[in-house]
Amino acid sequence: MYFLGLGLILLAMKYLEYGPVASWSWWTVMAPFALAVAWWAWADASGYTKRKAMEREMARRDQRIERNKTAIGTNSKKRR
Repeated sequence: MYFLGLGLILLAMKYLEYGPVASWSWWTVMAPFALAVAWWAWADASGYTKRKAMEREMARRDQRIERNKTAIGTNSKKRR
């Protein structure tokens, strides 16, 4: 996502001919987009995206279970 944001900023600067980016070649300005595509391809192929999604789901599940235990008064973290 950072590569995409950087690419959009550089693209706008090149199009508006702002700052030193105006004199850069188009290949340099478009490179972050290629890096973003490479990152997404690697993340999907390696399972990184799915693993992160599963971690978020597990954290939400654990929070929900803890919240329900607290609501009914059987919180496992309390000492008797």
